Amino acid sequence: MPVANATLLSILGAYLLLPAAVEVDLPLIPPLDKFSISNLAAYISCSFILGKRIKLLPNFGLVRVLLFIYIFSPFVTSFLNPEPIFAGSRIIKGMEYYDALSAVIRQLIFILPFILGFNFLRKSENHEKLFHVLVISCLIYSIPMLIEIRLSPQIHRWIYGYFPHSFAQQIRAGGFRPVVFLGHGLLVAFFTMSALVAATALGKMRNTINGYNLRNIAIYLSVILFLCKSVASILYAIFLVFTIRLGKTRFQVQIAKMIVIFVLLYPMMRVFEVFPITPIQELATEFSEKRAQSLQFRFDNEELLLDHARDHSIFGWGSWGRNRVYDKKSGKDLAVTDGRWIIVLGIYGWVGYIAEFGLLIIPVIYSAKSILYVRNKKEKIVLAAMALLMAISVVDLLPNSTVAPWTWLMAGALLGRVDEIKSNARNEKISKKQKQVREASFQGS
Repeated sequence: MPVANATLLSILGAYLLLPAAVEVDLPLIPPLDKFSISNLAAYISCSFILGKRIKLLPNFGLVRVLLFIYIFSPFVTSFLNPEPIFAGSRIIKGMEYYDALSAVIRQLIFILPFILGFNFLRKSENHEKLFHVLVISCLIYSIPMLIEIRLSPQIHRWIYGYFPHSFAQQIRAGGFRPVVFLGHGLLVAFFTMSALVAATALGKMRNTINGYNLRNIAIYLSVILFLCKSVASILYAIFLVFTIRLGKTRFQVQIAKMIVIFVLLYPMMRVFEVFPITPIQELATEFSEKRAQSLQFRFDNEELLLDHARDHSIFGWGSWGRNRVYDKKSGKDLAVTDGRWIIVLGIYGWVGYIAEFGLLIIPVIYSAKSILYVRNKKEKIVLAAMALLMAISVVDLLPNSTVAPWTWLMAGALLGRVDEIKSNARNEKISKKQKQVREASFQGS
């Protein structure tokens, strides 16, 4: 296959089909799970089997700095946390040289899809192919999803012999959320929402998939998403579908830009207690008492973890559960870490948070300016839809914790597209100047 297509299918295929919540823990290197294995396999295949030259550092100074911080700041975190933690009978060891090296290797493995996306998914046709892959894979995936909606989440147990999460959390509204091989119903719903957004963008371009009308496919995926019973993903889909269908592309990228800036500022708003928790809580209560209680539970846990994170705010507490809050007498774990932002902030501090979320957010911010240089209407639609989907993926990291390789791949692909647009605009400008010089020289002669 072409390297772009092969990379897409390798990363997404592993995410959709390999078992969840299982890992092989080898010495020194981080535990190998479905994420790290797919990242390494894709990189090794591109670099060593296909012999492709992979540029490790993008042509953006700020991105290079953030990449350096993302990979090496855990090394500093480990050196700053040598002391053990005592809480009742619980003892958590201090960080060691081994932990520092392992953390750096882990960050390198996590960021590989970002680098692959930047190198091989730079063109608009690559992004269009990405949308096609999303839609087709979700159409295929909808078959086991429908089976689990009817029979309960059992396919992971049938194939791999165990269930990867709490079964009770997959029971909603008198029925079941499908889980298949993703580990949780919320992840399946978000994947379905992403495919629906992709189908909407392709439909606006008047494309078809194997001759099938994308409007009909979008209706089918909407039904599947509704059956997934995830309020957040349904709201994401409503917002994105209407924005893509009705909004101009420049408006869409500006919306995406505002969304990611809000995400970047959210922890600071929580720290300085300016986030409007009470009005949001009142609004949620009007919608559903149960959802309001769940939201309050999240806010309470975030506050507990934030108080703990303040003690090591710059580089964080490090791994091994040191970022969590324990009862001093019993050693009981008192907090639930749901959002990715609070996990990163607790483990790697503000430095780690800004590096990780900065790498996810900057491609969206850059796309808002780059779209001004795109003249082709279809390319504008694809770029705007990618920026919106990436922005919602980052928003979802506030309540949820999973940063899949697919998320990093999209971020790298969007940054690569921005770099491609910038390079084309520069070359066009040079060509225009050269043409003017030739014309002036001809007139002078």
